[in-house]
Amino acid sequence: MNSSKSPGLAGFGVLKNTTCHTEKKISVFFSIIFMTVGILSNSLAIAILMKAYQRFRQKSKASFLLLASGLVVTDLFGHLINGAIAVFVYASDKDWIRFNQSNILCSVFGICMVFFGLCPLFLGSVMAVERCIGVTKPIFHSTKMTSRHVKMMLTMVCLFAVLIALLPILRFRAYQIQASRTWCFYKTEHVEDWEDRFYLLLFSCLGFLALAISFLCNAVTGITLLRVKFKSQQRQGRSHHFEMIIQLLAIMCVSCICWSPFLVAMARIGLREGRSEDTCETLLFALRMATWNQILDPWVYILLRKAVLRNLYKITSGCCGVHVMSLHMWELSSIKNSLKVAAISESPGSSKQINLQPLSSMGQ
Repeated sequence: MNSSKSPGLAGFGVLKNTTCHTEKKISVFFSIIFMTVGILSNSLAIAILMKAYQRFRQKSKASFLLLASGLVVTDLFGHLINGAIAVFVYASDKDWIRFNQSNILCSVFGICMVFFGLCPLFLGSVMAVERCIGVTKPIFHSTKMTSRHVKMMLTMVCLFAVLIALLPILRFRAYQIQASRTWCFYKTEHVEDWEDRFYLLLFSCLGFLALAISFLCNAVTGITLLRVKFKSQQRQGRSHHFEMIIQLLAIMCVSCICWSPFLVAMARIGLREGRSEDTCETLLFALRMATWNQILDPWVYILLRKAVLRNLYKITSGCCGVHVMSLHMWELSSIKNSLKVAAISESPGSSKQINLQPLSSMGQ
């Protein structure tokens, strides 16, 4: 019987001849630490988002808050569900044959791994597109990017990630227990069937596509902000530009560094016929690297802006001998500033001075 098409027996073949042995105490430690830190970080980010949404209900910031909330909520449930299953597997001494006779738990674990892996990447790319539109096309963003449209985009992204996660189940291809016996995913051992390779390549291609979109949109946003900064030659936007550019660089670096090893490993397995050269220790390390992206997401998107960049700006300005500007400027909304600065850059020279007066008064 073909184990790849038999849900009842799928995944148990790897348990007979497993060549990967992980230290139980260290593995349990990693799982508990990742789950705890991820839950605490995302919970704190959700609390900050809720407080910000109650204080600022401007239309220009609503889309950012909704997308950021969707991201941190997804990361929170990802750590909660996947972490709880992983801890249960370790607590049961990884005896899948005893508690997974019908392969239900492995299927749920695999679906959650794919969904909570792709969904944050998709949401990150959508946030990058939203920021790019807000900076380059502020009028279009303020008139067309409504809360209803953002909620529709969130729903479509989640449904698309669910579809990708359910695709093997719909095709009667069960998720496989990996060689380390600690997690479930697509088949990565002795991949010979074209459909098994397709799932691996689909996952890696979608992940790389989301990273490429984020990189491109963030690059356009950063270049636009720099052009506006040097074109206007005004001090009012410096804190905003410094904040946004550093944030965009951090988002791109964290996403690429954390996800690239896992996506590359999946692509290599999908492109190679037969047994892959990637060991289960390598895959486990790449998986832990990808998990760190969901831990750092709330700090990059929410906390890094207020908790670190303000002090970093003060230290950098002091070291360079530049006069530190008023801290009240840090209370301005990033999206609100980007709309105003982009609008100033597109307005005639005569009206530019008039539009700068509200910003200077707020900075004072």
